[in-house]
Order: sequence, then structure tokens, then C-alpha cells
Amino acid sequence: MLDKLEAIKERYLTLEEQMSDPEIVVDPAKYRKISKAYKDLKVVVDAYEAYKLVLGNIDTARLMLKEDDPDMQEMAAAELEELIPQKGELEEKIKVLLIPKDPEDARDVIFEIRAGTGGDEASIFAGDLYRMYMRYFETLGWETEVVSINEGTVGGYSKIVLEISGEDVYGRLKFESGAHRVQRVPKTESQGRIHTSAATVAVIPKLEMDDVNINKADLKVDTFRSSGAGGQHVNKTESGVRFTHIPTGIVAESQDGRSQIKNREIALQRLYQKIYEAQREAHDSKMAAQRRSLVGSGDRSDKIRTYNYPQNRVTDHRLEGDVKNFNLQQVIEGELDPIIDALHVVETSEKMKAGVE
Repeated sequence: MLDKLEAIKERYLTLEEQMSDPEIVVDPAKYRKISKAYKDLKVVVDAYEAYKLVLGNIDTARLMLKEDDPDMQEMAAAELEELIPQKGELEEKIKVLLIPKDPEDARDVIFEIRAGTGGDEASIFAGDLYRMYMRYFETLGWETEVVSINEGTVGGYSKIVLEISGEDVYGRLKFESGAHRVQRVPKTESQGRIHTSAATVAVIPKLEMDDVNINKADLKVDTFRSSGAGGQHVNKTESGVRFTHIPTGIVAESQDGRSQIKNREIALQRLYQKIYEAQREAHDSKMAAQRRSLVGSGDRSDKIRTYNYPQNRVTDHRLEGDVKNFNLQQVIEGELDPIIDALHVVETSEKMKAGVE
């Protein structure tokens, strides 16, 4: 482990030098990439330096134990009682830090919320989820852009599409994909009966052409008139865009945005994602299966979380024991970190098990 940590430190120092290179400083994209890598390695290097300091202090204390002076021996024994647990804690921390990060975690995302089963109440619940997530995004300082909104007939939304940009956006939101179920007395219910409704969330990492092995010559582009909500615009303008990847037959389209330019961007992102997932699954089906088990498919039947209003409880069904339940009022106000952190612990544990195997 020490050899690996030393190699990481050498890479860290190389990046530090590159960040002061005039040729890199004037290239925003390259500088941003190197700066991100430098920041990621700094956490590991800091832990490594702390670990080396503890190891050095342990060696010194053990030498002190060999002294003839009883006071020195007593002092050394007391130091070792503190240092040995610190060594173990730092070793566990470093093991976690050395687990390879998913390269997609740093990406911005396209974020979709759709009303599922439950009629008008599902649309109202989709609106509640939208407000919950917006509060969460604000606490993290992320930028949001609304691509399209289809409002529900009695409130909320039948569908809303956002673009979210910031630091490690996909890494924090990837576990939100799937069906979110709500149990409560709807505003539209006159008899006071508890209903169960659902909304689905899809989190799509924004990819670049360089991330996917696609030849532009292999893409067929079609435009079409959008349908659904949107007023006269959808009837007069061919704003819908459809991409077909000819070699694989994979198709992706969008009519969410009002402009053809925005729909083109969304459709292309969806195509990238479909092809990227196919390539990744072919390369490593085991990892793809693990990711799907944590993230979910986004289908309404794939329930990942239940918001139970009568019991003021949110249950994440991918977690176990007492850790799977959370205070509903806090969650609906945007305090999502406890749930997301718990899911990250599960992911880290699975990765460590996979590494042992």
C-alpha cells in the first residue's frame, strides 16, 4: 500500500507543477481537468502524510520503551495507546480513498421527474419532489436550468426536465433514479383515505462525444413536430429531434424543449448514454449489474423509496435495518445528504468486497 501511496504522491506533485505551467494556465479546459485531478489526489496525499507521521511516532515510542527510565517507558506506553488506534483508523480511511472513483461521478446531469401512477396526486407529488430537489441543489450551490415543464391539471407537474451543473453532481444524484412512492391523504381526496401514488426520477450523466466511440458519419438525424403540452408552438414547428446510430440501430429522441437546438442537445445526450451503457456493459457486465442494483432502472415498478406522510417517515428500500428510515419533514425540506451518504456507504462496501474477491 505504501508503494501505491508514494506513486500517488509523485503524481500529485507533477500535477502541482503543471498547474503553474503557462501553457496550461491559458487553456481553461486543460487547467480545469488538471485542477480537478489535483484536488482529488490531495485528499489521499493528506491522509498519507498523516499516516506516515503516525508510523514515525510509533517507531519513536517503541524506541522509548527500551529506555531504562521508567518515566520515559510510561510516557511511551501512553503514546502507543493513542497511536495504534489512529494507525488503524487511517489505514481504513486510506483503503476507502484508494477505491477507484466512478469517472461519471464528476459529470453534470439531465434530471427528469415524471408523474407515475396515481393520477392528479402523482402530479402533485412530482411537484413536491421538484421543490425538495431544488432546495437540495441550492444548499450545494449547483446551477439549474429548466429545459421543459408540463404542469399537472390540479397542480404539480406531469413532467419536468432540468439541467444540473456543479461539483460531483452525478456522484451525488445517481442513486435518485427510480420510482418514488408516496402514501398520504391527497388534497383531492374528500373522504380522508390514504392513497398510494408514484413519480419516477431519471438522472442522466451528460457525456461528450469523446467519451463514446461514435463516428458522426454513423448518425442519422430526423426532425418531427412535437406533440403534447406546449400550446401552438408544438403544432407549427418541427422542434422534435431523433438520432439513429446506424451501426447499432440505437435510437434516441427529444421533444422536451421548445427549440430544436435544445432538443438536439438532449437527444444527443440520450444517444450517448445509451451507446455508452451498451459499450460499458459489454466491457464489464458485472459492474453494470452492480450499478443497476444500486441505482434502479427508473421503471414505476422499481420502487426505491417510500414517503409515508401519516408516519412522518421516508424509507429507502435499498438500505437495511434502522438506517433505512429517515424523518420525512427533514427530507422533504431538502435534507437528502443522510440518505445519499448511506447509499454511498453501501456502494463503497460493495466495491471493497469486489476488490477482496
